[in-house]
Amino acid sequence: MEYFFLIIFFFFFNLLIFFYFEALEKRLIFFDKPDGKLKRHKRPVSLLGGLILLLNFYLIIFILKFLSLNDLFFNTEFSYIVILLSTLFFLVGFVDDIKNLTPNLKLFLICLSFVLVAYLFPEIKLKYIRISFIEKTYYFNNFSAIFLVLSFALLSNALNMFDGINLQLIFFSTFIFIIFILNGYFPIFFILILVCLIFLGILNYKNKIFLGDGGCYLLSSIIGCTFIYQYKYFENFLYGDQIFIILLIPSIDMLRLFIVRSINKQNPFKGDVNHLHHIVNNYFKNTNYTVFFTSLMCVLPSLMLLLKIETYYILIISIIVYTSVIIYLKKKI
Repeated sequence: MEYFFLIIFFFFFNLLIFFYFEALEKRLIFFDKPDGKLKRHKRPVSLLGGLILLLNFYLIIFILKFLSLNDLFFNTEFSYIVILLSTLFFLVGFVDDIKNLTPNLKLFLICLSFVLVAYLFPEIKLKYIRISFIEKTYYFNNFSAIFLVLSFALLSNALNMFDGINLQLIFFSTFIFIIFILNGYFPIFFILILVCLIFLGILNYKNKIFLGDGGCYLLSSIIGCTFIYQYKYFENFLYGDQIFIILLIPSIDMLRLFIVRSINKQNPFKGDVNHLHHIVNNYFKNTNYTVFFTSLMCVLPSLMLLLKIETYYILIISIIVYTSVIIYLKKKI
């Protein structure tokens, strides 16, 4: 019964923000202004999405701890890791939203944030990694921190690059949170986060709010920490290759962009309009069709996991489909 009241409370809490959003954005003046190049929206749009998500995140943790519902969230030490890393990631993104940091500086700050957290809380480090189709266990020894720094840097950049059109990142994050819920990874916590994302999604669809880099990096830290935690503490954990498959489409889109930009002697982390969603949208000329198509592409690899298809087959099939879509749409355009 207390779970039901928690959901009702956060529903009305976010409903209140929703109805009074215009008054809120006038007091907290953080807007993403169009530039006609990368930012093609017609008018300035509020960047409060990440801040609202962070507020919900803090409030959920406080209430769960206050009500002693400790089994619904990460254990005590790991909860400090999630809170600190998520806060640092959000701050890096939020400062970038306001000051427009250089790509190299953003990457450095993201890596520095993780290194600081790993130094203060060694619990975040992984001892080994397991692959679903290989019986052998691979131990990291002294390379766990390096592996995780690279993983979080790539995850945060992949999600940030994927956030180029309304609703796309919100849908993809919702999909991942549903996976967590169905696997029993703190379902109430992620249901409450989803309540917030639903209202942010409505505002985002109406082009009234963006998650911004702050929201993107915050989501990446929550997702990354959950993948680590379930791997360390849950019996029904996702193998390393299965996690990669879940994140596959944003990852290979990021890899393609890195390669193309490097060939063109550009900064691999500097934005452009060559992302998957840009190409798809140039073909459909309709945001709704674009989001549906790209979301479907992201979901398909995970659906193949449910069919018990080996991950190396899923990887091959997904790369072929992704490459075929890019080539076909570019030719049509």
